[in-house]
Amino acid sequence: MASPTSRWRGAPWQGALTASGWGFVGTGVVVLLAAQLMGRRDLLHLAVFLLLVPAVAWLANRLFRPGLSVDRASDPPVVEAGHTAEVRLGVGHTGVLVGRLSMAEHLPASLGEGPDFAYPGRTVGTDGASRYRYQLACPHRGLYLLGPVEARSSDIFGLAEQRTRIDSGTRLTVTPAPVPLAASVLSGLRGIDGVIATRMQANPSEDDVMTREYRHGDPMRRVHWAATARQGQLMVRQEESATSPEATIVLDLRRDAFPTATGRPAPPGEWAPGPPEFEWAVTATMSVAAHLAELDYTLRLLDADGTLALSHSPSSPAPDAPDFSGREGLAALAEGLAAILPRNGENAPLAPAIAAHPSEGFGDLLLDRIEAHRQRGPLVAILGRTSAQDARVLAPAAASAERALALVVTDRPGACRGAVQTLRAAGWLAIEATAHTRLESAWLALTSGMPPW
Repeated sequence: MASPTSRWRGAPWQGALTASGWGFVGTGVVVLLAAQLMGRRDLLHLAVFLLLVPAVAWLANRLFRPGLSVDRASDPPVVEAGHTAEVRLGVGHTGVLVGRLSMAEHLPASLGEGPDFAYPGRTVGTDGASRYRYQLACPHRGLYLLGPVEARSSDIFGLAEQRTRIDSGTRLTVTPAPVPLAASVLSGLRGIDGVIATRMQANPSEDDVMTREYRHGDPMRRVHWAATARQGQLMVRQEESATSPEATIVLDLRRDAFPTATGRPAPPGEWAPGPPEFEWAVTATMSVAAHLAELDYTLRLLDADGTLALSHSPSSPAPDAPDFSGREGLAALAEGLAAILPRNGENAPLAPAIAAHPSEGFGDLLLDRIEAHRQRGPLVAILGRTSAQDARVLAPAAASAERALALVVTDRPGACRGAVQTLRAAGWLAIEATAHTRLESAWLALTSGMPPW
């Protein structure tokens, strides 16, 4: 599917003499001085000719400016990192063409050098527009600006040249590529067998009732007195309607979770990726999401503070979506991960800046949202730098999940050993990794508990 085309009328032309034009001017001045010194009329005529030719060329370029327009479409409009997109251009004009006209496509440096092409092109559509296409390799996730196209118009002698940009560019979204993960880590979960059956009918029998401990706020009408008598504490009926298995993924976007990226700021129009540890975390999130989607789980993606993680992403097509399911849901989640950054990171200049807010660690909102989907599927947390104190706050969430897994990525081995041990003591399968750790190895190491160094 091709993206909507980008169409935009050009900016004002900016003209100047070329090196050849200035050569004519310089030669004309020298000949004019010689004519004055030598008193020769023929040299004077030659000097006037040499000075008039570039002036006429410059004036002709000013008077005969074609009106140019460009259509651009990428196929696909959203591409997975490591794959190639085909970019198609249609360039048309109105008015008279005088001299030579060429085009150059501008691209971000990370995508390579854009192509140059002559106008009119070899392929002309029924609308009179010249058609061009080129292949674009997309090695890394992010938001990229394709274009603008710069037009260069010169006279037939190449003495004067004018340039203008004839479009505002088109946004290309590159999503992170998932890494295949071993199925054995999640084996044995009831969600893998499909839809969770309804356990509570209108008139359930005593043998068909699920119960749990009474929690503050539960209505008394749900108290199951027989189970209360057997257990010796207040028990309530746990009603479950038929539903698809659900999985919760926590992507750590805290201010201090990842080291600050080093290096110079990205130029305008360029995508500025996060630190290597965060890029690893995003790839892990995409891989876990794809793995769970294959098992027919409905996915929820939360930030460490309990808010919807994709609400912080300038590339998300559904920043307020509470969950994602099926192929379309996974595609929307992948698109949201294309430009997500830590809350202290600077977003790409292609989208409005996302205001950073203070890091508050793991809060009650996160625990409440995990508890709201109690025992409906696994909980997977992809964390950055985490202290043992933060881990103690998150640790009780393991009781709300069928299985709780944590991948803690740090800038150096052993930096979060205390957090990993705290999570394991609470029932989590937790492992520490670095940006150089193979994701497949870290995923498998969750079951063994041995660091994949």
